[in-house]
Amino acid sequence: MPGLIKLCGKEFKLKFAQLWLRIYFYKHQQFNIMEYDQTTALFNLNVDTVTKAHLSETAKWARFLSVVGFVLLGLFLLGGIAVSLYSERPLNNYGGNAAFSAYGVGMSFILLFTGVIWFFPLLFLYRFASRMKTALNGNDQNALNTSFQNLKICFRYVGIITIIILALYALLLVFAIVGVAAFS
Repeated sequence: MPGLIKLCGKEFKLKFAQLWLRIYFYKHQQFNIMEYDQTTALFNLNVDTVTKAHLSETAKWARFLSVVGFVLLGLFLLGGIAVSLYSERPLNNYGGNAAFSAYGVGMSFILLFTGVIWFFPLLFLYRFASRMKTALNGNDQNALNTSFQNLKICFRYVGIITIIILALYALLLVFAIVGVAAFS
């Protein structure tokens, strides 16, 4: 029995030593990789080659999404103008329904208003992408800061729009519940 305890103790010490060595070499290896791969230090944050690759790909996708967004926004605005023009047509030519005309004007106003609202996040997203590309190609700290500032503004703007939409949904829900309760 004492031999078994002694053997278990040696095995435990061996396993503990192996674990300690693995942790030590892992930490040491991480430190060396970060030390040699570091290209720019920013408040103890490193912009290394992997981070640059991620930021470059992010900028490409941001540019793609903003350009597609601008194209769709243009189509959206053209749709709003078309609805406005064609809603007046039945009223003028055929003595049509005035309610249809009011619906068309209202829809065109909503489409144009929504288009104007969504122009700004797309603009800031495009600015983020172009400034990020400039910053990564020229190692320009000011362009990097401006790029992230535009991304922050884009997210803040979209966040505020989201809060407003959620508040309108909550208000609509309250009115619906009051309306159902009033007519029940």
